Amino acid sequence: MKLYSLIFIFLVSFVSITSHGQDKNATVLSIDDEKVTLEEFENIFKKNNRDSAITKQALDDYMELFINFKLKVSEARALGLDTVSKFKTELEGYRGQLARPYLTDTDMLNELIKEAYSRQKEEVHAAHILVKCDAKASPADTLKAYTKAMVLRERIMAGEDFGKVAVASSEDPSAKDNNGDLGFFTAFQMVYPFEDAAYQTKVGEVSMPVRTSYGYHLIKVLDKRTAQGEIHVAHIMVKPKLEENGEQNAQTKINEIHQKLISKELTFEDAAAKFSEDGSSAKKGGELPWFGTGKMVEEFEQAAFALKNDGDISQPVKSSFGWHIIKRLGYKALPTYSEMEKELKSKVSKDGRSEKTRKSFVAKISKEYNFTLDNKVANAIYAKADTNVFKGTFKLKKGLMKKKLFTIDGQSKKVSDFVTQLNKRGVVKGLQQAPAEYVKAQLEKYTEDQLLAYEDSKLESKHTPFRLLMKEYKEGILLFELTDQKVWSRAVKDSVGLEKFYEENKKNYMWPERADVVIYTCANEQIAEQLRKLVNQGRDRSAIAGELNKNSQLNLQIEEGVFSKEDRDIFSKLPYWRRGLSDNISNNGQIVIVDVREVLNASPKKLDEARGAITSDYQTYLEEQWIKELRAKHKYSVVKNVLYSIH
Repeated sequence: MKLYSLIFIFLVSFVSITSHGQDKNATVLSIDDEKVTLEEFENIFKKNNRDSAITKQALDDYMELFINFKLKVSEARALGLDTVSKFKTELEGYRGQLARPYLTDTDMLNELIKEAYSRQKEEVHAAHILVKCDAKASPADTLKAYTKAMVLRERIMAGEDFGKVAVASSEDPSAKDNNGDLGFFTAFQMVYPFEDAAYQTKVGEVSMPVRTSYGYHLIKVLDKRTAQGEIHVAHIMVKPKLEENGEQNAQTKINEIHQKLISKELTFEDAAAKFSEDGSSAKKGGELPWFGTGKMVEEFEQAAFALKNDGDISQPVKSSFGWHIIKRLGYKALPTYSEMEKELKSKVSKDGRSEKTRKSFVAKISKEYNFTLDNKVANAIYAKADTNVFKGTFKLKKGLMKKKLFTIDGQSKKVSDFVTQLNKRGVVKGLQQAPAEYVKAQLEKYTEDQLLAYEDSKLESKHTPFRLLMKEYKEGILLFELTDQKVWSRAVKDSVGLEKFYEENKKNYMWPERADVVIYTCANEQIAEQLRKLVNQGRDRSAIAGELNKNSQLNLQIEEGVFSKEDRDIFSKLPYWRRGLSDNISNNGQIVIVDVREVLNASPKKLDEARGAITSDYQTYLEEQWIKELRAKHKYSVVKNVLYSIH
């Protein structure tokens, strides 16, 4: 959520409030006519000081930040920012997100979390055949797709090869290339109905048609295995160049590197630093983040998990990205349930499993609020349903419209409320349902929505953590909007003010002494000597590389650009910048020659060259000036004995 990456309050989770004898409603801070309770301040303070000792100094320091926050919020309210539609819409959006954990069946959620963990212990290798069917397809089209899937299944059960049927009949385009084979996967890597069917189907068997949002799937389980866990590797990568013999040169280069590793002429880390063309990992000795099944391209993943011991090095491996040599650095099995519970909860809440928790929760609050549906009235509606329900023009007689349809906690909804909502959908296309079936489905959805809306309206009174959280978000949005106007956007748009700030502070934005250079890294002194001759002859860099790398792609590497002395370690071996070719510099068994084309003296950066840093500093300046104005404008006081009651 954008605003909490930009303000000082970070809403991670609710911290229980213990006021040690103090009334939680006692006033700890007054700003003009607004009173801030101990409960509110302590809640926020403890969220942001979880691991710190609570001292009077810590409370005083945090109160100063809190005063700044509250002053800005008060200013935002005074300007009416809490009345504009944009604010209301954004707050409503955040409320919807924050309410989700309170509108779910936690018992069902915990069951699904445990199921997901159980499945994470096992990986399924499956192939599938897809018969597309839109989620909103008519019953006739749905039946047609199902029938087609069943015909395909019968052919397979009669002996036809699953892969050949997939190539010929699957509507998943990738089936033409992979025979429908999806490789190994685990929980959360497929949509839930597909995953559920795959885990419940035995190895070698073909499932009945499985409905997902994509259509109907036939799933053949090819294998199941214990989860591979996660592996930590480093790699050296060589990318084929877009030139004649580019692929061949890349393969030759990777084989040469591999030979140097096997002969121990180079360590893996040195080889990665010198030769790997994966810039993000080369500086770290080729090290990559930990990964598990399905996170890397198949060729890379298989080669990595095939390494049995830490320190083992693979043969060159070809993938869609280029050539790799992989070194195993570490391995770990699946974490324990307690270690994964938080992550699993987040995933379960976001995928198709969440619909199960929703249905279960609706059933629970139906009992809590004594929900009753008048089936006689509902049946009367179904009996009168006609094609107008698909046009948004459905009408019933006044007598029926006035009747009570259902009650929630003693509050009733009339037939007219439902019909009005039904007609708001307008024209509904692409459905072939019978009008009565459509109305029945819509009434079920309407009653569920009304139950959830009623529970939502009770959240502040039922759950103190939610009430406090909503207050913080409301104030956070106000703070964000006003700070954007006063500081962030202003600093970007106020070109005159930014220019003035830059002129007054340009000494803070200096380029160090730099040089425009070409860095030649030679395999040995013989190559370095040949290089000098070719450079002095005026040969261009492309020709030089072609000449010296005829026998080995490792003979010469070239890098050029404008650098300061701190940009490359090799520059520390140059006593000073001097135009022309440097002396030979020994570095990691290679010879480096630096060709200095131009020396650039230390000088202030231009505004455009440091705009990001200058704008950031200008924003800080505007913030400081704004806080001074607010503190002079408003009256505020802290009740110290209440503040210091926090322990």
